[in-house]
Amino acid sequence: MATVSIPACTSAVLLDIEGTTTPITFVKDVLFPYIREHLEDYLSTHWEEDECKQDVHLLKKQVEEDIKQNRACPVHTLDQTVHTDEEKAIREVVDNVLWQMAADRKTTALKQLQGHMWRAAYAAGGIKGEVYQDVVPALKRWRRQGLKVYIYSSGSVEAQKLLFGYSVEGDVLDLFDGHFDTNIGAKVEGKSYERIAERIGCQPEEITFLTDVTREAKAAEDAGVNVVVVVRPGNLELTDEERAHYSLITSFSQLEVMGSA
Repeated sequence: MATVSIPACTSAVLLDIEGTTTPITFVKDVLFPYIREHLEDYLSTHWEEDECKQDVHLLKKQVEEDIKQNRACPVHTLDQTVHTDEEKAIREVVDNVLWQMAADRKTTALKQLQGHMWRAAYAAGGIKGEVYQDVVPALKRWRRQGLKVYIYSSGSVEAQKLLFGYSVEGDVLDLFDGHFDTNIGAKVEGKSYERIAERIGCQPEEITFLTDVTREAKAAEDAGVNVVVVVRPGNLELTDEERAHYSLITSFSQLEVMGSA
């Protein structure tokens, strides 16, 4: 299998999760269904707790923003005041969350609530984070070569840490130097990658970003980041033009740093 060389100036590898380190099926067939199945019970159990109140507050702010931007959304708005019947209020939150999930939205408000629900499931042993078999050996190899490794995912930083902290390979969080989510910016915006470089303390061209999504790859490229597109089972098919344009790998084992043995 052909290797793909990344520039010798690379000091950091930035990784997407879904479709890159982890099968898309894990998110779509395990994590998301868990939210849909347990959402109402979770809210009923934790409704009066500060963390849950903050989650609902963020969702309410998102609804207000959606209305301001004339985006389609469920007709009712979220209300957590003492004057609202609790069951009705919970139902409204459930409707909004399910609507956002059906629309495949990546809002910070949605991701935060999901992250808190997954935390409870991971801690109870109900979920284990899936990672491809080639991922952990590659992370160890890159670190031995002096590279730093970061995650950039639309899933919240907390959700990222849960996946790798309770993974099928055990707790592998010590293999990462940091985590980024949509709080740094959207993954399809070049500015997000510039901010990440600034936060890491390097130039964009010193970062190699691995993703399966070409819109993200283009945004990273626009920022000056080196990009490798990961082709995994179940990922979106690439066009001939995309295949010709990007460096492609099907396994992390194919990635080599120029000048490294």
